[in-house]
Amino acid sequence: MTYDLKHVFASLPQMERGVAKVLGGDPKGNNFLYTNGKSVIIRNIDDHSRFVNCVRFSPDGNRFCTAGADGQIFLYDGKTGEKLGALGGAKAHEGGVYAVSWSPDSSQLISASGDKTVKLWDVGTSMALTTFNMGADVMDQQLGCLWQKDHLLSISLSGYINYLDKSNPDRPLRTIKGHSKSIQSLTVHKNTGRAYIYSGSHDGHINILSLGKLRHTGENNCFSGKGHSNLVTKMVVDEADQLVTCSMDDTVRFTSVTKKEYSASNLVKMDVQPKHVSVATGGLTLAVCIGQVVLLKDQKKVFMLDSLDYEPEAGAIHPGGSTAAVGGADGKVHLYSVQGNTLKDEGKSMEAKGPVTDMAYSKDGAYLAVTDEKKVVTVFTVADDYSVKNDFYGHHAKVVTLAWSPDNEHFASGGMDMMVYVWTVNDADKRLKIPDAHRLHHVSGLAWIDEHTLVTTSHDASIKQWTLKF
Repeated sequence: MTYDLKHVFASLPQMERGVAKVLGGDPKGNNFLYTNGKSVIIRNIDDHSRFVNCVRFSPDGNRFCTAGADGQIFLYDGKTGEKLGALGGAKAHEGGVYAVSWSPDSSQLISASGDKTVKLWDVGTSMALTTFNMGADVMDQQLGCLWQKDHLLSISLSGYINYLDKSNPDRPLRTIKGHSKSIQSLTVHKNTGRAYIYSGSHDGHINILSLGKLRHTGENNCFSGKGHSNLVTKMVVDEADQLVTCSMDDTVRFTSVTKKEYSASNLVKMDVQPKHVSVATGGLTLAVCIGQVVLLKDQKKVFMLDSLDYEPEAGAIHPGGSTAAVGGADGKVHLYSVQGNTLKDEGKSMEAKGPVTDMAYSKDGAYLAVTDEKKVVTVFTVADDYSVKNDFYGHHAKVVTLAWSPDNEHFASGGMDMMVYVWTVNDADKRLKIPDAHRLHHVSGLAWIDEHTLVTTSHDASIKQWTLKF
């Protein structure tokens, strides 16, 4: 009998000479082949009625279990392959079982299911000792589990990792939250002496990482309620301690960083998709959208520029609220004066080296930095009628993001070349280079915790913290 082996799920370490076993699924995905070390079929196991998701041997090698989409978990003798029984009788879970993990002494195991529960089983009696209820939302489905020494862990569809509590099965001891999709936006805000890193990903999720006194420690959290439904393209914290975010769901949100709760009353629906947001004193927000530039004040749209002769790509409003700078795909930076609730075109523009990708004023408003597709960062001096202070060369591909240091003397840039450069404003040749900052994808966001600590993020869904020495 010939089989086309589709997957290998588990193997038994060679407990005795010549009795190593391998389990695999046939092309239909619902049978298992129980074979010896010479790939000779001993038994065809087809107890499951739907495809099998997981197979695990007990640590002592005496038994193995199989878990399937039919909600069943079967036990077998580890040496003969004979079926010993099923956990929970007719069905172990109401939904498909995605993972199982044995206890170190091989007497118990845990199982994770799409029915949003994790169960602790006594293998000897085939009875469930504890059922951990993980929630009611679709994102609370349990896709993985692990028994690690004294810790029981599970992974939710949301990507959260749960530390299970045997004494309180309805509430985990701890939940580690984070991103499961690529991260696009990043900002840092300090509140009550503590730094918080906010990051937004392609699925609309915003994560909050609060750093401890030791910068390498901290806790992850998120806002409660319904937030963005699509890619979060840009974020910044305003003077009212609100996280201002724009998204591909055509909205701009203002979310209190102290309440940590989304609210429909703090959402502004835009006519077209926003790309970039910037804030200033006086409750001002500048939103750059596809074909439009919108000025908001106190969370309300007060003025709009459309029918532009260029495509706006990024924007920055001066910290003092006097000037709005908009970078375009035409390779120019267009200046507008903020007069009350309006934007007035002063007819002044500056040349970048190529289509603008990002821009930001320094914290003190003395400089405006602009990145472009031609791999250059240009810094303009505000007090000198926006004359060019310096051009900064070094990237080997399009520069996509930048962030100013709190000292106003340095700024960082990240590009499609996976490089991060830290530049000195007064000396274009004085720079720090971080090659391959994120090896899998380019850097998508930058932010500073202090003058010597830089945070980077990427489409690899990770956040990194760097200590800089000038």
